[in-house]
Amino acid sequence: MELKVGQKLVLQRYFLQKDFNRFAQISRDDNPTHVDIEFSAKTRFGRTLAHGMHLYSIICRMLNTQAPGIGTLQYQQEMTYPTAVYTDEVVNFELEVIDVQKDRATINTNCLTERGVAIDGKTSVFLPGWKAGFAGENQFLSKDVTSEAKEHKGIKLGDKVQQKRVFMEKDLTDYADLTGDQNPFILDKKFAQAHGFQDVIIPGALLNGMFSYLLGTELPGRGTNWLKQNIYLPNPAYLGEEITAEVKVVRIRPDKDLFYLQDQCITSKGKVVCQAESLVMAKEMLSR
Repeated sequence: MELKVGQKLVLQRYFLQKDFNRFAQISRDDNPTHVDIEFSAKTRFGRTLAHGMHLYSIICRMLNTQAPGIGTLQYQQEMTYPTAVYTDEVVNFELEVIDVQKDRATINTNCLTERGVAIDGKTSVFLPGWKAGFAGENQFLSKDVTSEAKEHKGIKLGDKVQQKRVFMEKDLTDYADLTGDQNPFILDKKFAQAHGFQDVIIPGALLNGMFSYLLGTELPGRGTNWLKQNIYLPNPAYLGEEITAEVKVVRIRPDKDLFYLQDQCITSKGKVVCQAESLVMAKEMLSR
């Protein structure tokens, strides 16, 4: 599809608890705010809410299958989460093209409910036909940050945790089935190889799902809520590779129960395949 500035696209979704549960199984993120109805009823939300990466995966579906369409390669995504998304409500996902260059585009990526904006986001993509791969590591995402405190709720500045995972073909087919994302880069080896990759590549939503798991279950811990995520994809992550995800506390704001973290995914060969910055709130975090 040929993109034009101002072009808009809308997709409507309606989530059930079984969708939240299934994404938790695929991503391994069983943060109780998503899957534990009894726990969630006692929080300020009053019920379970969607994973941020589940919502992001629907944005990816739109980019990869509708506009720009098949062959789109996303390399950066910014998102804030002002309003939670619950089960049994209509959710509108909206794309709006804000800039188009010869081989890339910038697109606003929003998610809306009747109660307000659930995702306020912006993405940068390489357009279909691009065969030069990803752009390499972004040094800006490794910058030093000043912190207001060295410790809060038993969590110290510099604390970090890791998770290792090897994504297999079933992980990708389950993801595609749940989200509707039929991106050939993640499903068609011949297509991926024709565009310069060794094999199908792991989608950004699954790589960042590893961060979501760590943030929501280990650091800060269970009950943590994601407020903001800045994602950058510097290199491809392939099927069957061992990937280590790490999140590290770089700033603490005790007055707001806020933690800022730097995240990265690295292969066993030392290749960085995902970089990110996270802002989370631990107001309702379960005791560590």
